[in-house]
Amino acid sequence: MSLKNLIKSDRFIVTAELGPPQSANSSVIERKAGYFKGLVHAVNITDNQTAIVRFSSIAAAKILIDSGLEPVIQMTCRDRNRIAIQSDLLGAFGLGIENVLCLTGDYTTSGTQPEARPVYDMDSIQLIASVSRMNRGVLLSGDPIKTPTGFCIGGAANPFAPPFEMRIIRLQKKIAAGAHFIQTQPVFDLEIFKKWMERVNGLGLSKKTAILAGVMPVKSVKALEYMKSQVPGMRIHPSFIKRMAESEDPKAEGVNIAVELIEQIREIPGIRGIHLMPLMWESITPEIIKKSGITIDE
Repeated sequence: MSLKNLIKSDRFIVTAELGPPQSANSSVIERKAGYFKGLVHAVNITDNQTAIVRFSSIAAAKILIDSGLEPVIQMTCRDRNRIAIQSDLLGAFGLGIENVLCLTGDYTTSGTQPEARPVYDMDSIQLIASVSRMNRGVLLSGDPIKTPTGFCIGGAANPFAPPFEMRIIRLQKKIAAGAHFIQTQPVFDLEIFKKWMERVNGLGLSKKTAILAGVMPVKSVKALEYMKSQVPGMRIHPSFIKRMAESEDPKAEGVNIAVELIEQIREIPGIRGIHLMPLMWESITPEIIKKSGITIDE
């Protein structure tokens, strides 16, 4: 069943994330694809994540299709103006790619080429609206599209970044613009996430879009400490840092934390699924999925 149809159903959705290499070697994508096959419904392909040049998201998505997986391309506003974005989206849909996650994109100063000029012709909300317009057969210029797109449109949400109410407003705008699903930043503070979901449910937003909670397995306490200090809007509960710091096997503890989070997130009202984010650790996916007891045939 396609991601679009899963969203229309009442089934629990499992998506995951694949980071393309800093290489022209397509076999890396093929190898990583094997970690997800039969375990998740769809796989995100990051788009030059952290503003570092990587294998094309669209090209990688075509490899996933050929490997029997359903891809979700990421499209950031950082690197393209509206002309290039619409062109890439037409090409992607023509290749059989039916899902797109619309992102503003990390600023270029966070990457290895800080002198690069960012574009930001649109923001993520405007991008979602633009893709929705293309689905209706119209370009931003007003010109008709002879063969319209039919994308399942996604957006991102950060429940942890202040101000809290502004994050809710942005979520409302993304849903109004046409987002069919929302993938959140990784959850490392369940108390805050539950409060966010209470507000989301109270406004009826979880009935208008599919909320997929981000879950990120980490290998070390340094990874958590880095996210806490260097990643804007990240909240890491002290208990997770303590557990990772005291563990004799941090990788195993990172897996245990991810599995526990999945189990607890599944019980939160309004949640439609999880988005597994094994940052450059795709090989751990089968173990996490198996231990969490999730099957995509549910």
